[in-house]
Amino acid sequence: MQKGIDSYIKEQFGISEVDIRTYSPLTLAYIGDGIFDLVIRSVVVGKGNTRAGELHKRTSQIVKAHTQAEMIEKLLPMLTEEEAEVYRRGRNAKSPTMAKNATMSDYRKATGFEALMGYLYLTEQFDRMAELLGKGLEQMGELAEAEGTSTDSHALQEAENEK
Repeated sequence: MQKGIDSYIKEQFGISEVDIRTYSPLTLAYIGDGIFDLVIRSVVVGKGNTRAGELHKRTSQIVKAHTQAEMIEKLLPMLTEEEAEVYRRGRNAKSPTMAKNATMSDYRKATGFEALMGYLYLTEQFDRMAELLGKGLEQMGELAEAEGTSTDSHALQEAENEK
């Protein structure tokens, strides 16, 4: 069985296993923010080599709080009970900061979305993460097409497998 990237990193850097249920929702959101950004960057770069400024512009349109809030609204009916609970815990967490250029509602939904991404990453549910992100991008097709990103969950899975 292939080892997940999280397991690989823990092994390489001598990080002990931690019960994921002990992580705060904001800790899950912290790692989820980075993972979501990395997946979207991988998809955008996979669509073709272009100027770094253009890559950043395309990625920023997708990873911003407002877009994450829209995406999670579309994904909510597809979540398992456990995933929905992780999302709710993240959404309801009291953060000491707020994103600039985001409403409080969007920021909270985005934090819940990021917590879910962090949870899926740390539990090595990469197929599920790719499935949800693929469906989310697909349902937001006009944004994905306008920004030149993939709406294919298979492409997301391939990007994750290449890591």
